[in-house]
Amino acid sequence: MAWLSVDVGTSVVKSVMYTDDGRELALARRDTVVLSPRPGFAEQDMNSVWAAVVATIREVSQNLHEPVNGISITAQGDGCWLVDAIGNPTGNAVLWNDGRAKDIIDAWQQSGLLQQAFEISGCMGFPGLSNAILRWLEQNDPDRIRRSRWVLSCNGWIFSKLTGRFVADHSDASNPFGDATRRAYSDDLAKLYKLRKHLHLLPARQANAELTAPLAPNAAQEIGIALDTPVIIAPYDIVTTAYGCGTVRPGQACVILGTTICTETITSSVDLKAAYAGTTIILDEDLYLRAMPTLTGCEALTWAMKLLSCKDLQGLESLAATAPAGANGVFFLPYLSSAGERAPFLAPYAHGSFIGLQLSHGRADMARAVYEGLAFVIRECLSATSEAEPAEIRLCGGGSRSDFFCQVIADVCGIAAIRTGDSEVGARGAFLFALTATGVYATLEEAAVQHLPPSQTFEPSKATIGAYMERYRLFLELRRLSHLQWSLLKEGD
Repeated sequence: MAWLSVDVGTSVVKSVMYTDDGRELALARRDTVVLSPRPGFAEQDMNSVWAAVVATIREVSQNLHEPVNGISITAQGDGCWLVDAIGNPTGNAVLWNDGRAKDIIDAWQQSGLLQQAFEISGCMGFPGLSNAILRWLEQNDPDRIRRSRWVLSCNGWIFSKLTGRFVADHSDASNPFGDATRRAYSDDLAKLYKLRKHLHLLPARQANAELTAPLAPNAAQEIGIALDTPVIIAPYDIVTTAYGCGTVRPGQACVILGTTICTETITSSVDLKAAYAGTTIILDEDLYLRAMPTLTGCEALTWAMKLLSCKDLQGLESLAATAPAGANGVFFLPYLSSAGERAPFLAPYAHGSFIGLQLSHGRADMARAVYEGLAFVIRECLSATSEAEPAEIRLCGGGSRSDFFCQVIADVCGIAAIRTGDSEVGARGAFLFALTATGVYATLEEAAVQHLPPSQTFEPSKATIGAYMERYRLFLELRRLSHLQWSLLKEGD
């Protein structure tokens, strides 16, 4: 028997076939295209995303000579995937990193509305959420809303294509309309956003066994899997990625080094009076995931690679490694997204910058400063998600392939960094979730103990802990002072 996991990322769709004991049988990937029809827009053709899912499933199952136990799906979170009553897209999906609604978010922030909302949801607002996107559509494309019946997530869209059902799991329903303590949609939040008339667009929230449905006839024929195979909607990708690298119980933390850098910790409670930052994702078994997903992640490394005329990311890493820890005094604020920043603070007009440059500095100092700047962000996010400093952090995502970057993170954070040995962590997390959702294991922790591959540990250098603690303090102060600069740049837009 085999298990199929599908992970629908922002830029790549992946399908992985596993054996019952967790060995990877087959893997298929398809790139997807992020469209930007106007500056600051980030969209995807929903049918092309589905086509990539179909292609990867067919590829991994074409030589399979045994039945599939179940199909578990995970996907990018947030955004706004609007469909009509029978599930046809009413336009392109608006993605989590779309910036068109930043003026709306800025106004909500200035009025104090977002702080009020946080005290219900435990989630910070940002432009790529469905509430801000719906408000933008009201003002700029109201016909799109009139033609739509459901506001789905990417995960909900794929689940509807596979099963014909329109649902949301707890994780996707957490933000922006979720009440963290009641674990339900909040009428008070809808009133705050003045979107109560659109609440009917939200699909029913489901949990546990309700997240499983049989594969529908048309989908079975399209993907080549047996009719009525169970389809399990796992939590969205930052949650399944945490599971897939072994972050499964309260107090454990991980960092996803991907398109965003997402620092996250599992907790058994939620503090709605905590610092207004990040996202609180509702999980099963009365647990939560406190997450700080930045808007600029490892894209900053690709940007620096081009800026500093390096051939590839390995070249950037090699260049950075020639500079000493501390980058000879150069700091980098890595806030490069056109939508600003959302974690661990909200600033829709944030900008990146190098600080401390002199004629004596060179490309190597700037390269190292970029890696250190991202690591300082991770340290700040970790402080914002954890009630107490964890003993270790688990690393995954494309950026974790760099030994150099993993070591810088361990040094800057001052704790051990453990890199997972799995290349498709989100898919494995969805597999672990499916094993518990279908009763093979009683808990995720039991499933993880049995099915996680070996990992590698990077210990922090004792020689740099004190110096990085001081540089981290300076980084926070320089960032604080930069808010005035961002305000001036906003006025110049």
